[in-house]
Amino acid sequence: MDFDFTPEEQAFRTEIREFLAENLPPRAERGRGFMGEWLKKVRDKRWVGFSWPEEYGGGSGSLTEQTILKEEMALAGAPPLGTSSMGLAWVGPGIMQYGTDEQKRRFIPDILDSKVNWCTGYSEPNHGSDLAAIQTKAERVGDHYVVNGQKIWTTGAPWADWIILLTRTDFDVERKHDGITCLLVPMNSPGIEVRPIENMAGDRNFAEVFFTDVQVPVENRLGEEGKGWSVTISALANERSSIGEVTQMFAKLESLKNLVRSTNRQGKPAADDPAVHRRIGEFEAKIAAMKYNGLRYLTKQLRGEPLSSETSVNKLHRASLEIEMDDFAVELTGLAGVQLPGSEEAVDGGRWARSSLGWPGVVIGGGTPNIQRNIIAERILGLPKGLIPSRSGRMSYAEP
Repeated sequence: MDFDFTPEEQAFRTEIREFLAENLPPRAERGRGFMGEWLKKVRDKRWVGFSWPEEYGGGSGSLTEQTILKEEMALAGAPPLGTSSMGLAWVGPGIMQYGTDEQKRRFIPDILDSKVNWCTGYSEPNHGSDLAAIQTKAERVGDHYVVNGQKIWTTGAPWADWIILLTRTDFDVERKHDGITCLLVPMNSPGIEVRPIENMAGDRNFAEVFFTDVQVPVENRLGEEGKGWSVTISALANERSSIGEVTQMFAKLESLKNLVRSTNRQGKPAADDPAVHRRIGEFEAKIAAMKYNGLRYLTKQLRGEPLSSETSVNKLHRASLEIEMDDFAVELTGLAGVQLPGSEEAVDGGRWARSSLGWPGVVIGGGTPNIQRNIIAERILGLPKGLIPSRSGRMSYAEP
């Protein structure tokens, strides 16, 4: 890995910082029209979908420059580069890699212009994060597929316009990863029912999605029939390897440090407690490890090598870190730390309590920790199937 940036890349970093200094006011000063203006400005600079080809509306920037862009935006606490988060992180990269030219011209501009919201139809009730075991059926009938089945824990489904849907078109296969087909489906299609799932903090980001005789044109298939697993792995690897997410973790750590500085424990500043120092140090070391893992992934991409199972390492770290940091903040601040937004006693507006109660989303999104441990154990460490390393370092068998 080469950690040095070229003069051109450093100049690009300077350009981003100058743009932020001129166009990003403090959070408290952002009025009702700010978000619309922000999206227009970053879109005009082609920073949304920055590494995607210019012919489809992207910026044709390099992967290294995209990393710099996401890093600077995260450090500044800037709003998202576009509001179609699933489209930018998961769906768009899949379409860019596996889509037809017609699909790219049809779907990519709307993602870049924040005109549509996407969700991902992967997990199912009886199979959880074992995506390859899906049973949602898509049967080809003429120029359509007819879809029947159910998805669960579908992030953003209550307000999504489209879903990237994993279906099974062939049940008679030796490997469960075969016979899977990826479809792009409008959420207003007849036969789709969405039932939101409310979490402990009152958020309804997840949902169950039911499909009953839903007709999907064959032209909406992404990639080859029966080869949808490759599309899925590409999307998951892209999501798990994001260095921008690591930078967000550093920003969250800074917020946690500020909380420590403003909090007293047993009549003394929490910042003077060695145990608190130790915990903060552990968080910082883990986030730094994630950063260098992310740079390793970036190096592979720059060499033209595909990302694969190793990206599960950062996903596993991210899930545990989010929970540990939220729980630490709540424990540090006592009764005030468990107050949700709206309470006068809530610490930092209740953000830590709300985030702590939202832990299932962190754990489930992109694959649960046990799934990530299995992937790491089997595909990286070469351990027998089902034998996973626990957090203590001992070996144990995962539940089937």
